[in-house]
Amino acid sequence: MSKLVRRLRGAAVAGGAAVVTALGYYTTLDVQKKFELASATGPLLRTLDAEDSHRLGILAAKWGLFPRETRPDPDCLRVQLWGRTFPNPIGLAAGFDKDAEAIKGLMGLGLGFMEVGSVTPKPQPGNDKPRVFRLPELKATINRYGFNSAGADAAAHHLESFWKRVEHHPDIKPGVLGVNLGKNKLSEDAADDYAIGLMKLGKYADFVVINVSSPNTPGLRALQGRQQLQDLVTFVKTTRDNLDWGPGGPPPLLVKIAPDVSDADKADIAAVVAATQVDGLVVGNTTISRPGAVAEHPQGGEAGGLSGPPLLSLSTQVLADMYRLTGGKVPLIGCGGVSSGEDAYAKIRAGASLVELYTALAYEGPAVVPAIKQQLAECLARDGFANVADAVGADHKAAGGGLKRSRSWGRGG
Repeated sequence: MSKLVRRLRGAAVAGGAAVVTALGYYTTLDVQKKFELASATGPLLRTLDAEDSHRLGILAAKWGLFPRETRPDPDCLRVQLWGRTFPNPIGLAAGFDKDAEAIKGLMGLGLGFMEVGSVTPKPQPGNDKPRVFRLPELKATINRYGFNSAGADAAAHHLESFWKRVEHHPDIKPGVLGVNLGKNKLSEDAADDYAIGLMKLGKYADFVVINVSSPNTPGLRALQGRQQLQDLVTFVKTTRDNLDWGPGGPPPLLVKIAPDVSDADKADIAAVVAATQVDGLVVGNTTISRPGAVAEHPQGGEAGGLSGPPLLSLSTQVLADMYRLTGGKVPLIGCGGVSSGEDAYAKIRAGASLVELYTALAYEGPAVVPAIKQQLAECLARDGFANVADAVGADHKAAGGGLKRSRSWGRGG
């Protein structure tokens, strides 16, 4: 046996022993320590290319390397919406698990819900790389992914496999699952693309989201215009209503809008929501604006959508406007800039029934999920709210129908 082979064998034995020792130590930790340990790898991951780091995060969740939350959520965080029970209002936005590969691991973090996607009918590569840029001083990101997607058939395969596992292990899915639909870049019929996505993936979803707000697909945001949006939603909703969904009924249909909308756009969107009786709105997506310090950042000039704390103020204002324009009658999911329980609470007071995060998970790691939930429960108790539902739209009610600006809105300016 050569010296090299002996050395390699020795290294393998030593490495294996180290792994076994590390795993043995990990299993002795309590849940909170496991979350903290997982988050401690963040600085190492951020030495990698941003997209490679994102991919490693998906693989870690897929391979069961993320910690699993076993502590129950406080009753005050439970939300009833669309006939579904959300154990808490904190969800993961679309864009993290684009192809529905890692639902089990991500749900296991203790999320109340998550969206997979955006999924396009046909596979497409998205925009050229590099297409993701970190602004670490601001804990923000700019991306121009461009709906990179393995396609609806691949997502359907992953979703079907997930649900088969849930049948045998119901505890795998403590939260609610949404599917976010996109259109192919070269498609000439957006409505048909969304209808195809609904037909292929709707049966796997607790709710479905029509994404017309990504800034990285040419012409997509034009679908937010009043007539275009009404025609689109009417077509997709009619498609949904004509399908046989069985005893569970059809999935609720939501529309995801951009934060970069004018007052006239907001009024038009609210009118379409009323006319089509869509089940809810996700407010909003990434922004093409560059507020505050972002404009001066070396990466601030990159094309694409900005996410993270600099988006908080803008996205929460749009959320509040949509709550007011819809009379508080349409469930809203608040998304954009959430990185703390105070941020989530500000969204809820502005009108959100549910709240999504994304960039905070990339910067803070898995420990951000239990931290936000704990902080949110403390905010509710501090202000005398028995549950999330009681706090929804509280800023409007406190202002007598107007809007009382929450103290944490301005962080991202």
